Amino acid sequence: MSSRANPKVAVLMGGPSAEREVSLTSGRECATALREAGYDVVEIDAGIDLVARLNEIKPDVCFNALHGRWGEDGCVQGILEWMGLPYTHSGVLASALAMDKQRSKDVYRAAGLPVVESVLRSREDVRAGHVMAPPYVVKPNNEGSSVGIYIVHEAANGPPQLSDDMPAEVMVETYAPGREMTTTVMGDRALSVTDIITDGWYDYDAKYKEGGSRHVVPADIPQEIYEACMDYALRAHQALGCRGVSRTDFRWDEVRGLDGLVLLETNTQPGMTPTSLAPEQAAHLGMSFAQFCAWMVEDASCNR
Repeated sequence: MSSRANPKVAVLMGGPSAEREVSLTSGRECATALREAGYDVVEIDAGIDLVARLNEIKPDVCFNALHGRWGEDGCVQGILEWMGLPYTHSGVLASALAMDKQRSKDVYRAAGLPVVESVLRSREDVRAGHVMAPPYVVKPNNEGSSVGIYIVHEAANGPPQLSDDMPAEVMVETYAPGREMTTTVMGDRALSVTDIITDGWYDYDAKYKEGGSRHVVPADIPQEIYEACMDYALRAHQALGCRGVSRTDFRWDEVRGLDGLVLLETNTQPGMTPTSLAPEQAAHLGMSFAQFCAWMVEDASCNR
């Protein structure tokens, strides 16, 4: 961070990923909040001219509001490290690990954290026949925000006919029944547990459309499960080497008690829209959106 009275913050948003529109919304919200907090803010739609734009603007810090590939998988982080520009959220390795669902599961297992069985298979293999016994879920291995999710139910007549938009290699994982919950980690502490209530699967629309889901903060769940979510999220954050803010998602089958709680994934750059989960948890603890964004800017650095 610069010692200037009004540090210049470049908010990186948009980009070429499947989550571009959500990122634009996140970025605009964060830019508004940071101006409210007193920063000199420049908004950048991160394209192939990103390096030239940053050299022109010469920011003191970059607020990374990108979602999905290129912005959340270590690519942009590597550029910012190369340029010596302090930035928010996780560094190159943690970002790449968390975006790769299969490798992040390997890290979770090594840390003693509970996950469901999963395999990587080609799109053609998954179309041709069941690669594991239903019920199971098929998803891209390196996208977020419920992009390209296929649920194959127990009574399915055949394998899912994946669209051509799906990657050549996909993850197939055992379906985890139960409630959808999430916990945000900020620095070295877990904030709270949110119970996400929807009419069906917590898909893209449920996440980002007004009224798509209802969030109960803190979750009305047994203390043992609440404490486990807080513990698991912090341990996942640390095991992956995350920095700044992350959010870990869970499924909980309440019939099975603690044995029914499993980690799904860790988001190294959680959504920052009006319906997003991380800002809600910060607000539950008395932190305004502007304060939450400002904390991330003050936490920014290189060598993350």
